[in-house]
Order: sequence, then C-alpha cells, then structure tokens
Amino acid sequence: MSDVRWLTREEQEIWRAYMTANVEFSAYVDRQLRRDSGMPMAYYEILVRLSEAEGRCLRMSQLAEASLSSRSRLSHAVAALEKNGWAERRPSDSDRRGWVCALTDAGFAALAAAAPGHVTAVREHLFDVLTPEQLTVLRDVGRAISAGLRGECATARAEDEAACEEAVNLCCPGDDQGAGTHQDADADPGAGA
Repeated sequence: MSDVRWLTREEQEIWRAYMTANVEFSAYVDRQLRRDSGMPMAYYEILVRLSEAEGRCLRMSQLAEASLSSRSRLSHAVAALEKNGWAERRPSDSDRRGWVCALTDAGFAALAAAAPGHVTAVREHLFDVLTPEQLTVLRDVGRAISAGLRGECATARAEDEAACEEAVNLCCPGDDQGAGTHQDADADPGAGA
C-alpha cells in the first residue's frame, strides 16, 4: 500500500486529540442527560428538533435528516418517545401516505426540564474551556468536516435504509408491515415501531 498517505506524527496527535475529546464529551453529555433527565442524547436531540419546528411537528423523513439518524433508527427512538408520552405519530395533513411526528405537551415539559442541566454541561465543558477564537475555529472546523462528509453520510443513510428493507423482505416476504420488525419513517407506524 505505497499509495497510502500515512499520518505524520503531528497529524496522529491531532487525530487522537480530536477523537478523545469527541468521544469523552459525547459520552459525558449523554451520561448527564440519562442521569438527570432519563433520556439519552439522541432522544433529547429529537425533542429539540420537534420543539423548533413549526407546529412542533415534522415529517418522519425530515426528522430523520435533521437528527442525523437513519429512518429505521429514528422510528425505534420515536416509539420509545411515544411510550413515554413525549411524542406521537399521526398521518400527515397534506399527504395521507406520509406520517409526522409531533411533540406532545409532556414531551415539551420533559425537554424544558432537561434543558438547563444539558446547557450547563455544554457550557462548562465546551464554551468555558475554550477562548472565543478557539470557538470560532471549532465552528469552522465542524462545518468543514460536515461539508466534506455530506455526500458520504447521505449515501450511508440510503444504504442503511436499503439494507433494512432487504432484511425485512428476506424475513417476511410479501409482508408490507415486516411483521413488526421494521418501520419506514414515512409509513404507517403500525405495531412495528
């Protein structure tokens, strides 16, 4: 593999520092939310996206994209949110084939209760430890990395959906509902979510 552009010692140091900070910070924020609010970061992010949407609801496909989740993964998360009474799925008013996820009053209350602790954790362990200049660089770096991965992430989400559909078809040929094993993000939620 002579064509591999191996990392230099300095690049390895940068990579490891980035990975360590990213993993530790994400784990810390997730632990804080689970401990103080009884929800993982992924659920908090879904509730935030719904709270910011017009009418506090989004099509399932839009919510999956906004929360950087595959549709099948989102469907399972929304099922858990529904079980807690924090969200509900219903047919779209504009398109009876599509489904939307709506934030309930209980979900908004759970988000409002979780937000102060979450914001404090983020402020103390990100904003308070970096200078304004470092924060500007961090924002720019985050945007650059995301832009560079945008196409790859879209492809990965599409492949994830295709793999899930294939698994349902292998498991349950001819069964549009997949016998409760998979839930398409814009399909009728049924019992499978």
